[in-house]
Amino acid sequence: MHPRLLMAARLGDTQRLKNLLDAGRSDSVGAHAHPGLVVRVEGSSSSSGASAATTPLTTCSSSCSLLHVVAACGDGDEFLESAKVIHDRARHLLGIPDRNGDTPVHLAARAGNTRMVSHLIHLAKTTDDEGEGHGADESSRLVKELLRAENRLGETALHDAVRVGSRGMVIRLMEEDPELASFPREGGASPLYLAVVMEEVAIARSLHDMSHGSLSYAGPNGQNALHAAVLRGKVMTAMLLGWNEVLTEEGDHDGCTPLHFATSQQPEEGRSLLCRISQHSNKFPWIRFTTTTSTAAADIPLLLLQTNPCSAYCRDAGGAFPIHVAAAVGAHKAVSTLLGMFPDSAGLRDADGRTFLHVAVEKKRHSVVKHACRAPSLAWILNMQDKDGNTALHLAVKAADTDTFFPLFGNRQVRMDLANNNGQTCRDLSLIDIPPGLSYKWNPKQMIHRALTRASAAHGIRRWDQFEEEYILRPRREDEEKESEKLNNSTQTLGISSVLIATVTFGATFALPGGYIADDHANGGAPTLAGRHAFRVFVVANALAFICSSLGTVGLMYSGITTVDLPIRQRHFLWSLFFVSSSLTSLVVAFAWGSYTVLSPVAHSTAVAICVISMVVIVYRSAGRFQRMYALAAPLYVRAGIRPLLMLAKDIFTRMLRLYWPFIVIFTWAACAIS
Repeated sequence: MHPRLLMAARLGDTQRLKNLLDAGRSDSVGAHAHPGLVVRVEGSSSSSGASAATTPLTTCSSSCSLLHVVAACGDGDEFLESAKVIHDRARHLLGIPDRNGDTPVHLAARAGNTRMVSHLIHLAKTTDDEGEGHGADESSRLVKELLRAENRLGETALHDAVRVGSRGMVIRLMEEDPELASFPREGGASPLYLAVVMEEVAIARSLHDMSHGSLSYAGPNGQNALHAAVLRGKVMTAMLLGWNEVLTEEGDHDGCTPLHFATSQQPEEGRSLLCRISQHSNKFPWIRFTTTTSTAAADIPLLLLQTNPCSAYCRDAGGAFPIHVAAAVGAHKAVSTLLGMFPDSAGLRDADGRTFLHVAVEKKRHSVVKHACRAPSLAWILNMQDKDGNTALHLAVKAADTDTFFPLFGNRQVRMDLANNNGQTCRDLSLIDIPPGLSYKWNPKQMIHRALTRASAAHGIRRWDQFEEEYILRPRREDEEKESEKLNNSTQTLGISSVLIATVTFGATFALPGGYIADDHANGGAPTLAGRHAFRVFVVANALAFICSSLGTVGLMYSGITTVDLPIRQRHFLWSLFFVSSSLTSLVVAFAWGSYTVLSPVAHSTAVAICVISMVVIVYRSAGRFQRMYALAAPLYVRAGIRPLLMLAKDIFTRMLRLYWPFIVIFTWAACAIS
């Protein structure tokens, strides 16, 4: 397209457009046409009946016509007049698509040019290509053909009008063709689906009312508008249910009904922080918060079930019912709604024979598992087995998630002696899942195995020597090389910490807080703060940190040498881990009391605060394991009584002693030391 012609079209310069077109037409008749002002328009007709004719520049052979350009660029009177000028010279352009299949009406609607859309419709009604007026029926037919034209995406101009959110344009198009909301006939998203996705309630109502309810609800991938509505809110969902209840039974390409979609919403507990922040969004004006209230989100599955109770029993392509979907995402309120209305749905099984409890355990949805364990009415599903024979407790052991294991373990109605199809009980699985070689004693897998052992959970019915050979000894021999590599990597990581602590404590020994007494005074060269209790604590803590880190470094030297037998290397590593951990505790004490020694005479409150805050390092290091021990106490007592609980208390005491023995040594030594 010639640049001058394109500029005139984009600016709506009607007079220049006329002049250029007239010049092009006159030149095309003579022998000296201006280069670029004459193109060949495929599909146009001439008086001679040729299949192609040379006309003034009104179209680009690879892109779009001048009418496309004018329709997309403006909505003012000058653009309307320019469109009429072009239409008068090439009336066939009104229905010609560009490379994307878009007609000028598509582009006008996409740009939000409501007046241009109306003007193009008016031009389609006025005259045909021979310049003769249409009858009413013929005009209506031509307009419908124009408006129903679909681009390569299968969308009409109405889709673009909905997408730009122009209700006025939607009404104008629907006035001309009330059946337009039912296109496309096959596949693709309908205008109503787009309106629902964009939460344009007013546009959705207009589409329904003006089509007298005869419109398409279709969406992509076999979905319908209700699939989208349940994810957009209660208002849109209730509106669609009032129009068409059959939508609740329709599944998409994966067989998922709208209820599957509604129950797949993330639980409000996971978004509670965002909800709380959004309540104070006036403090963050640059952030847009979009949240759904807990009540509204929970009401949508209830609304669907009240409309069509049968939807609770619809499977998707994978055999999952809505209650499985709700359990998979941890939608506790949706699960409660389904169980409250249909108690038998607790026993519904998917293609793998799993109940909603199996799914919740596998997905580590703690709130759903806790609800199932606390509800007496659900006791009958606690020991149901899937197609592999696994109960929910089997899966909790496999998942090694203490938050789902403890509620099941603490329910005495959950049996621990059931074996799966491989003849393995929960205790067998807990032992199999522990990796061979060194592992952290307080990992969830080890804690679960220890809990089952102390509760006297049964093994499977098989010879123990065969089980041990197959699942414990043979994997350990096969993984010896991997264990050696794991030990080397762990040694390198721990060695950095050990050497760093030794270096710091060695330097602190000769750079004591408070400095030294001058040589020309009595006791020259002695520490100025010597004799203070806090200083003695610092010195002892620093010395103990150096000793422990040095012992740890020596042990790591042996654990990292591959020529040493693997069991010996493992023992050295475990002792090194103990000493390095103790050196870290001592280093924290040294830092806290060194700071206190220097600051207490001038800023006592600050010195105390530093001592308290420093202890966070030690508390953080052990908080996780003690929290899990505390969580295990109640289930262990319910399951096995007081004796295992006392053993757990012994574990806690032993662990605390291993962690905090440096405190005993440091403060006892400092108190007994003679200045």
